[in-house]
Amino acid sequence: MIAFVTSIRHPDNSASYSRVEHLLEDTLRSVAGQIDQDFVVIVVGNQAPSFPLPERTVFVPVDFPAPAPPTGPRTARAPFVWDKGTKIGVGLIAARSYSPDFVMIFDADDFVSRRLSGFVKDHANGQGWVLENGWMYSGSRGVFRAIPRFNRTCGTSFILPFDAYSVPSDVGVGADQQTIAAAYGEILFTIMGAHRDAVEWHEAHGRNLQVLPFRGAVYHVDTGENHSGKSMAGIAFPATRKLLREFGIRDNRSLVKRAWSSFGPRPIAETSKAIARRATRR
Repeated sequence: MIAFVTSIRHPDNSASYSRVEHLLEDTLRSVAGQIDQDFVVIVVGNQAPSFPLPERTVFVPVDFPAPAPPTGPRTARAPFVWDKGTKIGVGLIAARSYSPDFVMIFDADDFVSRRLSGFVKDHANGQGWVLENGWMYSGSRGVFRAIPRFNRTCGTSFILPFDAYSVPSDVGVGADQQTIAAAYGEILFTIMGAHRDAVEWHEAHGRNLQVLPFRGAVYHVDTGENHSGKSMAGIAFPATRKLLREFGIRDNRSLVKRAWSSFGPRPIAETSKAIARRATRR
């Protein structure tokens, strides 16, 4: 069994919390679309979603303060990691009661392959997997692009055995942030609240992760709520029905409109500007 665990940003640290909820609803639809139904989804946040949750999805409320002043979705790294890490810590404690074999921490605006639950069931003896390859998707344009080094870019990039997180048995979901942080120690800041150097951390601690043999997740950009502020400029390719189905993404635009977003005048102009900028830096 796999537990999918995510956290929702504090309402004060968003450009539009209704937009945050809309993104979360789309993401949960993707995660809950697993072909193999042996999974649970844990969502941790300050405010319960205003929409009905999919089956096998559990919301865990917390009363943590906003990690930063109400200045929008982009905050400094340290408070972002603190907020996300402690919420994920609560989510892992909540997942403990379901006795999962594996855990995938995912960002609340990304998408995942519907094959993941079945894959981990078929590879129950695995040490864990890293998603080195994935997709970037601009929902505003309806276009995709393959990206390498996915785990260095997107937090939805690891599937680990549950015991890799050393979930404390003596701490409950109602604990405060200080108690949560103390219980997990360094892993809260290295592999729960952050992801960039997680592969190296696991190697240093004797866990050799395998590369997931297919593109298992989609990094969703151009949402207006990305902490990174990432956007997709330049030419990409239109989202195909096959890809949309694989990741449970709803995009009702026609293929013609998605193709125009991929190759029309704006993407070409953006690509030309990017090439010019690189040339001037040489």
